[in-house]
Amino acid sequence: MLIDWFTIIAQVLNFLILVWLLKHFLYKPILNAIDAREKKVAAELADADAKEAEAKKEKEEFRRKNEEFDQQRAALLSMAKDEAKTERQRLLEEARKEASDLRSKQQEALRNDKQDLNQAINLRAQQEVFAISRKVLKDLAGASLEELTVNVFAQRLRELDGDEKEKLVSALDTSSNPVLIRTAFDLPQAQRDLVKKTIKETLGIEVQARFETVPDLVSGIELTANGQKVAWSIADYLASLEKSIDELLKEQPQSEDQTKSE
Repeated sequence: MLIDWFTIIAQVLNFLILVWLLKHFLYKPILNAIDAREKKVAAELADADAKEAEAKKEKEEFRRKNEEFDQQRAALLSMAKDEAKTERQRLLEEARKEASDLRSKQQEALRNDKQDLNQAINLRAQQEVFAISRKVLKDLAGASLEELTVNVFAQRLRELDGDEKEKLVSALDTSSNPVLIRTAFDLPQAQRDLVKKTIKETLGIEVQARFETVPDLVSGIELTANGQKVAWSIADYLASLEKSIDELLKEQPQSEDQTKSE
């Protein structure tokens, strides 16, 4: 059998031309389309991966923020509970303190009222006792008692110390008025002369005297000259005794308070 090389060559050329035509007009566009499709798919996959990563990141951020929020909420709740507890304790302490202060004030007021009442009763009793004493002494006083009063007063003049004598002499020298001598009863002339004589002997000065009767002296005698005074009276002893008793009564409530506190 003979080989037809022309036919073979023609067929080979036709095949090559067909392959070129297929490659140029069919395979190349298909390959380009496939390549473009692959690139598009790869881009979409990359975008999807990026979006997934972003979503994961956002999810993680949300979870973190949610945890932080839970922690902050728990911390705020704990702080609020602590503050509420502290405020409650403070209010309770204030209420206790106010109640204690009020109770103390009430007790102090009761003690003061009791002390005032006791002092008022003691003072009233004291005043009544001394008023009665003065009235009794005034009722019992007589001429003989007044003579003794003048003698005691004369003795008191003689016992004045140097400073008292100087002040009294200065007052008598600078006074233009007669010496005022007051007594509870009218003195007889002999007693008046005794007073003036004692003044002269004691102070070395002769004076003009004006005698005055003052029943409130309660068996007493008083010499007054230019602001200086020498006196003796049973009322002085009563006043001194009254002052001592008054101070003793004032000390009693303090002693009671100290005893209670102990």
